[in-house]
Amino acid sequence: MRYDNKNIVLGELIGLKAKVIKCLDKKQAGSQGIIADETKNMFFLETKHGTKKVVKKTATFRFYTGDGSFVVKGEEVNFRPEERIEKSMKYYRKRELK
Repeated sequence: MRYDNKNIVLGELIGLKAKVIKCLDKKQAGSQGIIADETKNMFFLETKHGTKKVVKKTATFRFYTGDGSFVVKGEEVNFRPEERIEKSMKYYRKRELK
């Protein structure tokens, strides 16, 4: 799948490199790694210091793909992966194509 600024909220995120650029939990801000797994409310980032759990809703992420890097608010992807296409459409429509 080719990612762009709009469809990043609809696509598969497991396996992408991600960085927490803002988070209510200040200890997690700046964490980066590969998304190893996700649930409805959490990402599991595989970092060089082990696996870190990051609450989606309270964080803003930068995802790195072969097509560029994209900033996504956690609330835009705070769904089960299998429900993301259906439930993220309102965020997809609001995002601008860059």
